Amino acid sequence: MTSHGSKRKCSNEPSGSSAKRPTKSSQEPRTGSKRKRSNEPSSSSAKRPTKSSQEPRTDLIIKQTKDMIKKIKRNISIQDSTDLKTYIIDQILNMDMMYKCNTNRKKVTIGIFGRSGEGKSSLLNAVLGERYLLPSGSSGACTAITTQVEGNLSDSDYTAEIEFITKEEWDSQLKYLLLDLSDKTEERNDDLTKIAIEKITALYGANKFKKTLDELKKDAKSAEIEKLLLMKKKTISNMNSSNFAREISQFIQHSRSNPGNWYWPIVKSVTIKVPNPLLEHIVFVDIPGTGDCNKTRDSLWKSKLAECSIVWIISAINRGTTDEDPWEILKHCVYYMTQAGECKSINFIFTKTDDIDPEEYIRNEWPSEEEKPDKDQKIACIRKRNISSKETVRESFENSKLKKKMTLNIFTVSTRAYFDKTLCMKHSDTEIPKLQDVLKNLNSSINKDLARDYVNEAKGILSLIKSVQSETGNVVQTGVHEKFELNLFKALEKLGWQFDMLCCVLEKCLSDGVEESERLCSTSACSIISPNLPHGKGGFHKILKALCKNDGYHWSNAWSKDLDLNMELAQHMHKNIEEEFDSIFPVDCKTGKSVQEQIEKFSIIQSDTEPSRASMIYHIDNFIKREEIKLKMRLKREVIERKKKISLSITTTIKDAMVPYYQKAAKFSGTGSMKKMQNTLTEAIDNLKHDMFIQAKAEALRKFRDLEQHIKDTLESGLQRSILLLLKTGKIKLDVVEDIKELENLLQQLSD
Repeated sequence: MTSHGSKRKCSNEPSGSSAKRPTKSSQEPRTGSKRKRSNEPSSSSAKRPTKSSQEPRTDLIIKQTKDMIKKIKRNISIQDSTDLKTYIIDQILNMDMMYKCNTNRKKVTIGIFGRSGEGKSSLLNAVLGERYLLPSGSSGACTAITTQVEGNLSDSDYTAEIEFITKEEWDSQLKYLLLDLSDKTEERNDDLTKIAIEKITALYGANKFKKTLDELKKDAKSAEIEKLLLMKKKTISNMNSSNFAREISQFIQHSRSNPGNWYWPIVKSVTIKVPNPLLEHIVFVDIPGTGDCNKTRDSLWKSKLAECSIVWIISAINRGTTDEDPWEILKHCVYYMTQAGECKSINFIFTKTDDIDPEEYIRNEWPSEEEKPDKDQKIACIRKRNISSKETVRESFENSKLKKKMTLNIFTVSTRAYFDKTLCMKHSDTEIPKLQDVLKNLNSSINKDLARDYVNEAKGILSLIKSVQSETGNVVQTGVHEKFELNLFKALEKLGWQFDMLCCVLEKCLSDGVEESERLCSTSACSIISPNLPHGKGGFHKILKALCKNDGYHWSNAWSKDLDLNMELAQHMHKNIEEEFDSIFPVDCKTGKSVQEQIEKFSIIQSDTEPSRASMIYHIDNFIKREEIKLKMRLKREVIERKKKISLSITTTIKDAMVPYYQKAAKFSGTGSMKKMQNTLTEAIDNLKHDMFIQAKAEALRKFRDLEQHIKDTLESGLQRSILLLLKTGKIKLDVVEDIKELENLLQQLSD
């Protein structure tokens, strides 16, 4: 399809691209102006998702609040200069900036993962109404790297920000790839050989994997590859989605056609920005279906998974109910999603629901002639299989440990039928609209929260203005100041007691974990260092060497699993703290002893009776409440991030202790090298196990105490500043009582 009206910005196009195109530097500033988008691909019959119909009401509330604040600011500006006036004007400017940049709320990250060929990319394309945005397996290609998809809310361009691995990383990788290819022994690892062939062929061309390192360095492609590596980052932008998809495909796609023109082996990550309202507050992370022995990518997908609030598990329906892979994925990833993450919900999504043979299905599922559908047999079969598949998965979930940690939603989708009306499936039967509604509701909820925060912020500013208008002057202000100072001291002291109790519980669990780890770590490690090899799985010495080179972690495509010695050594400590850790840092629900609950209960407003709305104390309390809410919101976000670091510190401490021995083991080669690697690792574990686990416990407790101190310091310094504002000199002569009532009415509307 020709793009007549497209405008393209592309930095340093690789010479392997199909044709020369007019380019602009990726450093060129963007104007941010709205432009008319060129026609979408004609094959995309589905409508692009639009903004929720609930949004205008939220927008209207924001507009009303902004108009009121503008009026207040204008009236304050003409008054005499005072410290209080300067502070309030600064706060108004700050609240507008925070709302515009959405710094109050973190975007919702949704991780999409499943086995290659299950339809992850096709599903995301359908949900966004973009049929060909990401490459799908149906075209013989698949997404090869972790791809992040988020919204472009500034203009109508589709933009990709491509980050490459370093030149040093690729030089090291290439040497090891060629070493894997040079292995002609019976113990050669076919898995690693296949990876080496795929990567070299993708970058250099057909049969180039037969070349030596010197020959590859002299190859014409080497200069082009080096140019990209030294560039570090590249930006591609286009107004036309079809043209954009073609331009980015060579950086994210893995295909056997056209060898020598695919750059995924040297790409670290890709962020795609799409002009789509469904992505207003949502980020998708499309995680490839297979692992990679590249250390950078391994750590990247784990960190991305830890950011996910929701995960979409994708499985083709013709094998989804019996396939163990989705549950293995969850088992493998659950630690990074929960204890070291923030996942609250799983969406289990069956794909390819239109792929069914009605005659065969009826013969197996409708043995009785009376029950057989007499018309629309294919649709009837699809619906029956969808219902049955959902019931099977829900039953498996109800019997799993995951039920305590997350909620489950199940969808049965057909991306092909969503775009192709000739398949005669109702739009609703494809269930793509259901998923779009989920995203619309998420955006709507976040917009409502943002509006509520904005209105509350405005109310806090007006409450401050009213609270310093007391006719009794400094007498009331001084009394209030002293009361809040005393309450702050008492509240911080109580918070310290609560943290002491939480720390005692955590320390007991960690101590039990240390004891169990010392006793069982050698046996646990043996399953990775010296496993009982499955029949036909040779070349383990190469897998073990790859694990050592990668500081204790390796994904084995041959075994379809990851080997993580550090996590294996840490498992008993994680298991012992799991239950209490989930109570101290709950993912979704609040418990009486959680850190989040202690923050929520913290307050320096300790009055038994509600003050009269006409009193100054009422407005003073309103101002302090808003200041507390702002601090609590900030702290709750920070608690989630610090919670991840506390949990990860156990494995990280163990890895740091083991790294010198991984490096030592990785240097062995030749006859008997596997035995030497195994002995080095087992001896290291035996020598380190006492101090290593004690140190891991100490580091986790230190980080927990650091969190306590950070919470107390943040609350103390923030509220002391707020209390001192009540003593600011210079009254502001504005009647804001009716304005405050109007803001309270707007807050009620948002609650309704």
